[in-house]
Amino acid sequence: VGAVDGDIVFFGADKFKVVSEALGALRIRLGHDFELLTCEWAPMWVVDFPMFEENEDGSFSALHHPFTAPKCTPQELEASPATALSRAYDMVLNGTELGGGSIRIHRKEMQQAVFRLLGIEAEEQEEKFGFLLDALKFGAPPHGGLAFGLDRLVMLMTGAQSIREVIAFPKTQSAADVMTQAPGQVDAKALRELHIRLREQTKVE
Repeated sequence: VGAVDGDIVFFGADKFKVVSEALGALRIRLGHDFELLTCEWAPMWVVDFPMFEENEDGSFSALHHPFTAPKCTPQELEASPATALSRAYDMVLNGTELGGGSIRIHRKEMQQAVFRLLGIEAEEQEEKFGFLLDALKFGAPPHGGLAFGLDRLVMLMTGAQSIREVIAFPKTQSAADVMTQAPGQVDAKALRELHIRLREQTKVE
């Protein structure tokens, strides 16, 4: 690697995803500690995400979600799912993700191909997603979007170390909201309106 006296070399040994995340976090920390940032604000788009990640048993899971459109035909996708790229994108500022989104699948044949690669066969597809496949069959326009995190932008602008310092209703580690006292008790009238009946669990001695 061309190291000389005074240099340090970091390496990791584990699954690719584990090593990438660990060394990526180390890189960011060292960049801040040694003031190596080249500008105050560095916005960027991250694109060309893999469509799937391969599990240890050889099966596939959707990296984003199973409705993200691939950058290929259904035939190419099924021929080489491990190398397929998706039409997903993230907006990143100074190493912090501000928003993410994707172009969605709008053709039935493509959606069925993705389901098959995820191990969802025709009968289960129809049972769980028949309404969607019907809608795609009758025609859907290309569509997509972006979910933007304004709180994350405010965190960067104020120099806060945690998003909890800038969001309006921060939650505790147990997901409780100390400002609104949520979650709270639901009265019997509200339960009746929602047709919900509570059952007491028998305590095991």
